[in-house]
Amino acid sequence: MIASLTGSFVLKTPSYIHINVHGVGYEVQISLNTYSKIQDLKEGTVLTHLQIKEDGHTLFGFAELAEKELFVQLINVNGVGASTARMMLSSMQPAELRSAIASGNTGALEKIKGIGRKSAERLILELREKMVKAGVESTSHGFIRNSLENDALNALMALGIQKNTAEAALKKTRAHAPEDNVLESIIKKSLQFI
Repeated sequence: MIASLTGSFVLKTPSYIHINVHGVGYEVQISLNTYSKIQDLKEGTVLTHLQIKEDGHTLFGFAELAEKELFVQLINVNGVGASTARMMLSSMQPAELRSAIASGNTGALEKIKGIGRKSAERLILELREKMVKAGVESTSHGFIRNSLENDALNALMALGIQKNTAEAALKKTRAHAPEDNVLESIIKKSLQFI
């Protein structure tokens, strides 16, 4: 496995680079995020992930370990290939992407080219717990709370309640029971305020 390459950047484009390592040139696929970090450099190190398929070997490069780790997590989700993962990392910063997954923000994920509703939900289902365990949430309940409130809001709207009415009921529920972290309980309490 090729874990990293250090050398001079012979060619840099927003989607791939050529890096010369002791006379051997490597073509490495990159995200816009990585490109923005290396575009002004003449030489440097890129962390790499080697993907081996029947039709060839492809190197993917990353300016930071966090981006590489997230890429590996993304391609391990069923239905998410390397091209889609690279598009995701080109559309959002790794921290933003981790935050969107941890908070269950399907809307943010759906804005990425190639990610539909089902793909966004699958990403959240498979990776949310890993993101939260990895310390994505900045406060003890920050992202969990936002996710619970979004889920509760969606459930209330699915019951036919207008969005502004549902939001007002959720706000009252949070004021009366700020430590409640059970979705079913939040929905039931919110229904009492409608």
